[in-house]
Amino acid sequence: KMRPVIFSLVLSFMEWDGLNPMKFVGLDNFTKIFNDRVFKAALSQTFFFAVFTVVFSMIMALVLAMLLNNKLRGVNFFRSGIFFPYVASVVAVGAVWKAMFMQDGGPINMFLGLFLPDSALPGWLSSTKWALPACIIVQIWKNMGYFMIIYLAALQDIPASLREASSIDGATGWQHFWRITVPMLTPSHFFVFMMLTINSFKTFDLIFALTGGGPGTSTTLLSQYIYNKSFTSWDYGAASSASIILFVIVAAITVIQFRVEKKFNDFM
Repeated sequence: KMRPVIFSLVLSFMEWDGLNPMKFVGLDNFTKIFNDRVFKAALSQTFFFAVFTVVFSMIMALVLAMLLNNKLRGVNFFRSGIFFPYVASVVAVGAVWKAMFMQDGGPINMFLGLFLPDSALPGWLSSTKWALPACIIVQIWKNMGYFMIIYLAALQDIPASLREASSIDGATGWQHFWRITVPMLTPSHFFVFMMLTINSFKTFDLIFALTGGGPGTSTTLLSQYIYNKSFTSWDYGAASSASIILFVIVAAITVIQFRVEKKFNDFM
């Protein structure tokens, strides 16, 4: 199971196009990609994408879980409907959202046109300014249903006696949320944060279906950069170097997260 990882590590120090013999180049691949404008853009865009996706996916998942934790008519239907995007085909999701984000005649801009002049309507997927935020919106929409289920399960594990006790003590709903609900959900917060972070850094299929990394390189993330280096430029050495950098970033974030969680558990 470790052979592909080891091979990728070895390949990061090689120059290879998949046809000719490998040639050892040392750290030249790493030097080359760090001097590559596209790599620098992909790196910053990946962090931008990850931060906004993680934060707003967590918020939306928690809000939805709290809303659907109540006894409402048709609650199971709404839970299923919100969860469905997570298991839906990425190609289908990309096609539907591309139609919704159309600058002329798209439902989103038709709605915004009720409040904004035509000149102020975003170009969304055709705009270098709005394409990445549009991809973030779709990613949040696709993620939130799955993590809503995780939060929902955690909310249902909170003893009802805690809410009754806080009500007797005169706590408001807001105080109960911040002082009881949020702390009790800490293990779920850590799990959701870790999974969302890993998923965000390795996102490829959704971006590929929506924009293909464009327009230009405005939505090119590290995963797309690695794909382009491998299967467009046939530069497997540089692609492996970029994949090793991506692995180190995700591993570092994961280690930090585990250490923070351990310290928090020891403190508690």
